[in-house]
Amino acid sequence: MSIAGKLIEELERDQEARRRLAEILVTDGEVRLAIINAVLADVATKRDLETLRAELKADIKRVEDNLKALIEREISRLERRIDALENRVNSIEARLSRLEGQMNLFVKLFIAFNLPILLAVIGILLRLVFA
Repeated sequence: MSIAGKLIEELERDQEARRRLAEILVTDGEVRLAIINAVLADVATKRDLETLRAELKADIKRVEDNLKALIEREISRLERRIDALENRVNSIEARLSRLEGQMNLFVKLFIAFNLPILLAVIGILLRLVFA
């Protein structure tokens, strides 16, 4: 095993040695600057947050516009279907009215043709009973 590997193993086992190494590294200006620069590379700046906020607003606006368009398309599709159903119902109502008129005429014709026959049969029966 290399010296570096042994050093790492020793630092993993010895907490006090790790702490002393950290103090030494932090007190060295160049090392401290390197650590700060490395950490700062991962830190989000105010500008980063503002950019992210603007991107999120744009994304939200795009999703909102897409939803509005989808809702409008669906409403339009539903209105067309409702109109088609109304037309079908109106057609059924018209056919039903015609059928009702035809049935009324049929009943009237039935009565007109069969009433004289019925009266004649009743008259004949009455004659037979009272004769």
